[in-house]
Amino acid sequence: MAKKSSLARDKKRHVMHAKYAALRAELKAVGDSEGLHKLPRNSSPTRLNNRCSETGRSRAYMRRFGLSRLSFREHATKGEIPGITKSSW
Repeated sequence: MAKKSSLARDKKRHVMHAKYAALRAELKAVGDSEGLHKLPRNSSPTRLNNRCSETGRSRAYMRRFGLSRLSFREHATKGEIPGITKSSW
């Protein structure tokens, strides 16, 4: 499990990104770089982190499933992810 402070910080960034998304798109369309600089840094989409929906782990994130490799393997071996089987030969 990731640290609570990391999860809270990332959640705060997601909220702030959603809040300023429309304004950011409008400023980009006009080409107002001065206005973009005045927006909060955490409202930028590049500061968002993909995290595992279960554990909050940010590394080894599988976008297709929304899980980290550890959670993915756990669910796959239990057969909880449709269409995924462990290969053996």
